[in-house]
Amino acid sequence: MTDPKDTINIENVVASTGIGQELDLQSVAMDLEGADYDPEQFPGLVYRTQNPKSAALIFRSGKIVCTGAKSTDDVHESLRIVFDKLRELQIQVNEDPEIVVQNIVTSADLGRNLNLNAIAIGLGLENIEYEPEQFPGLVYRLDDPEVVALLFGSGKLVITGGKKPEDAEHAVDKIVSRLEDLGLLE
Repeated sequence: MTDPKDTINIENVVASTGIGQELDLQSVAMDLEGADYDPEQFPGLVYRTQNPKSAALIFRSGKIVCTGAKSTDDVHESLRIVFDKLRELQIQVNEDPEIVVQNIVTSADLGRNLNLNAIAIGLGLENIEYEPEQFPGLVYRLDDPEVVALLFGSGKLVITGGKKPEDAEHAVDKIVSRLEDLGLLE
């Protein structure tokens, strides 16, 4: 039996940063090759990096959100590329702007089918949302780590809200432990 923690895979890392000054996005869009800017559709300029693959959402305020990265290292590398591109356009960017991870989305597999009805009853309704007519997953809100886990009947999990990769490991440990205590993980 594979340890469910060994199946954890980072699907997306979202982080934010800023360059501390307002930007003329129309002007940046014209000078930054590959930038997408359609203010009627979305207020930010979208700049995609290929290696590592991510998208930087650049806003007029100078705030930047990086999404789509598969690791925290990729976030830092992607944003370094964005900062360098902005500097090439003569936009002043501090040497090392603070980058804050806002959310890490991971997936995992418990390796066996789950009876979500029994789990919903066993875990108690205060931390659970389960309405199979609306959504096939059970939503389980954990306090420590402060994440939300989606449990599916297939045994697959999605864990969101983590700030560091270890949060997913702690969440999987906690979920496995609770389900074993309840006799719901055979």
